Amino acid sequence: MEDRISLKRIIKLLCISAKIDMVWLLRDTKYAIIAVCSDVLSNLSTAAGVFLIAVRFGGIGEMRSDEVLFMMAYSTLVTGIFQIFGAGNNIHISRIIGRGQLEHCFIQPLSLPVQLCTQGFMPFTGSANFITGIALTTIAVHRIPLAVTPFWGLRMAAYLMTSLIILIARSYMVSSLAFYAPVACEEISSTAIDDPWLLSTFPLSGMPGYIQIPLITILPEGLLAWFPALVLLGKPPFAPYYPMLYAFLSACFAAYLFRKGFLYYMQKGSNRYVPHGFRR
Repeated sequence: MEDRISLKRIIKLLCISAKIDMVWLLRDTKYAIIAVCSDVLSNLSTAAGVFLIAVRFGGIGEMRSDEVLFMMAYSTLVTGIFQIFGAGNNIHISRIIGRGQLEHCFIQPLSLPVQLCTQGFMPFTGSANFITGIALTTIAVHRIPLAVTPFWGLRMAAYLMTSLIILIARSYMVSSLAFYAPVACEEISSTAIDDPWLLSTFPLSGMPGYIQIPLITILPEGLLAWFPALVLLGKPPFAPYYPMLYAFLSACFAAYLFRKGFLYYMQKGSNRYVPHGFRR
């Protein structure tokens, strides 16, 4: 197994994943297009629902309807980037652990982190929401309007990365349970990603503190779209770099839990490979 890997090698691995994605698109074009359209419609319906509520009532809390549109555009961008780089089971890691497939990665001539970072890359069938997010962002920025500068663009890229780190850390945090209970926790990452994301698309502006505080501390829903969008709009609820600190602490805690569960898994193995295993 390689201890070090070059950037050139990582790009080559991403290209292999992209080629596999293109093969799926060309070989089963009808199914691939249906999957892409369903993702776009799902995200647009979520964004449209919240935006239309904001238009009907002249905004939500302290956010005007155009600012709500920008928040929904930001949310769609995060979803799009997530689907491009994490449409495989590399982020829904509990599936790999729960199905007893982690051993498949051990026989590869690459480290586990490199495999998890590159195997879910789907730029062709997974880019629809990202493109939609760019379009919505362009419309929202024009309607507000915002002074878009190179520095503002770098800040937006940094907050998009922050939101992704928080989402991935949450997935790996709860997926560590699959090391101990693989059958029961096989799909726990899906719940940890999908359910909070639906709640995160609604603005927290104007809500009482007993609702806002838990959703930006104990739970990260308010940090996935609402808080970063307000920072980029120049209206941060408080310290603008709080989401980045939260992302760093979440990633460290998730890494600790995952490593601890991984060591347990290395000692006990998966019960799905024993004679009476679930997938024997």
